Amino acid sequence: MINKKLLEILACPKCKGNIEKKEMFIICKKCKLAFPILDDVPDMLIDDAWKLEKAEKAGFKHNLKL
Repeated sequence: MINKKLLEILACPKCKGNIEKKEMFIICKKCKLAFPILDDVPDMLIDDAWKLEKAEKAGFKHNLKL
């Protein structure tokens, strides 16, 4: 589980906007990006982000590992 304080300080790396946790992703609604959470570590690299639509279709779940 991701630390609540970490979620409070994280921002979207692309737009620097607000993010929220949704199942196994951290999402930015403004950029329509979903950043996977791998073993409780958010992968906030823009190149690793999923399009929000893809994450929604997957039910905000993935089988990725560190």
